[in-house]
Amino acid sequence: MVSERQKMEAGDWYSCLDDELEALRMVALNAVHAHNHLPPSERRALSAPLCGLFADPGTNCLVEVPFHCSYGRNIHLGTEVFINSGCVILDSAPVHIGHGTMIGTGVQILCADHHRDPAKRRAGIEIARPVTIGANVWIGAGAIVMPGVTIEAEAIVGAGAVVTRDVSQGATVVGIPAKPVQGGGPPTIDP
Repeated sequence: MVSERQKMEAGDWYSCLDDELEALRMVALNAVHAHNHLPPSERRALSAPLCGLFADPGTNCLVEVPFHCSYGRNIHLGTEVFINSGCVILDSAPVHIGHGTMIGTGVQILCADHHRDPAKRRAGIEIARPVTIGANVWIGAGAIVMPGVTIEAEAIVGAGAVVTRDVSQGATVVGIPAKPVQGGGPPTIDP
């Protein structure tokens, strides 16, 4: 018999109301709680609790507090990733964040997609869709990245955008739903 965890990992419909999945979420909650309550001096690099939780903690990464993730075991970081305060990653599927990417404060990265049938939704039926964020991406404050989205390298997601579709390499997207900026990116700031 196939477990709910196996269904989730295979990208099939599964019930999130499952003892094994609840146990995995509790491991993540404990690690996140430990991370979020460390003194600032112990958070200048990726904390030990998150290093032990993430599938790939990367190197020279920083995750500000508060931080929340649902499993942690599906999060893969490249090198020098910066995740600002208030970030939520609901990683029921793999989440890959590329080298040098900066995630703004209050960003949500979501993998869980709930069933459209209300009875199945009440029963906890959902599907997990991976999110991939390339290298050197900048995701502005308060943006939401929806399940199944790929944001290619060097793209910019404007603050407050809701990303429902893939974003091309180097593109700048803004708005709800996020759409490419016509005629180039936002104004540059001279040093």
